[in-house]
Amino acid sequence: MTTVISVPPSLDEASFEQVIEQLAPLPDGEKILIDARHARWASPYGLTALLCVAQARRDRLAFALPEHADTLSYWSRIGFVRHAAELYEMHGTVPRARDAHESDVLLEITPITQSDDVHGVVGRIQQKAADILHGQLNLDTAITGAFGMTLSEACQNIVEHAGRGGWVAVQKYTYTKRLGRKVVVIAVCDAGIGFRKSLESSPGHRSSDRWDDGQALEDAVLRATSRFRHGDKGRGQGLAGIRRFVSRWHGKLTVRSGTARLAIAPEWDADLPLTEGLPFFPGAQMQIVIPERLGDAPVRAGSRGASRSRLGSRP
Repeated sequence: MTTVISVPPSLDEASFEQVIEQLAPLPDGEKILIDARHARWASPYGLTALLCVAQARRDRLAFALPEHADTLSYWSRIGFVRHAAELYEMHGTVPRARDAHESDVLLEITPITQSDDVHGVVGRIQQKAADILHGQLNLDTAITGAFGMTLSEACQNIVEHAGRGGWVAVQKYTYTKRLGRKVVVIAVCDAGIGFRKSLESSPGHRSSDRWDDGQALEDAVLRATSRFRHGDKGRGQGLAGIRRFVSRWHGKLTVRSGTARLAIAPEWDADLPLTEGLPFFPGAQMQIVIPERLGDAPVRAGSRGASRSRLGSRP
């Protein structure tokens, strides 16, 4: 008997939780079909996280591709179908691959397994990102270098902490209902050991009574705690740099790991600072959203940040 996991019609950071909720109770060895036949839209986060689903299971899962032609064409163009075919037993018609430059994809789904992959990603996207960020999102030219550094740090996080490979994808689109502006979205996802186990591997780590995935996320993202020794200059500062970049450009950062999810959100988003007690999903899944600037006034950070006291937590 095969258990069918339904992919929601619109797959993004929030709705992907529906996939995890269905998947988490199932033991290894269970025959599973990930059913995306009725999917109509997916964000870079949704697609890279779907690859993590296959990466997280010992047995090879089956995957039913979208039936809608435009959806399937986009999933192929961004590289999902190609990578999924290496991980899943595929069902459905696989379209002919097309180049990502035909759409607003800045970087198609790209595997990250080593530092050389990170350098390649930044090199491939640099000029295209500059054109989008400055020409279409009206951001200062100074953002280009910072954007490349942020992308590099996010990808390097996979290399240093995941314990296995992951994926990155970058796209520009419009948040019509929520923001009414164009945005650039970076998704970096893996199904590795996650932040808690990574920090536990530090020689100086000491667990407390409240040590859990939520505490690990707060330590890593808010306090720049690292599994590396203090003498390893520059280690553990990647997430701090990402946080500063997102705050400066009035963007949003979310990181999910294990059973917790942390959000650093600006005024245009009402996300909870910290959500705990989620169904377990391995590794770390990160999303960075940078919005278009309107007018000549500089963007000022309005981030509420994440609560150190966990007042925004959900059981």
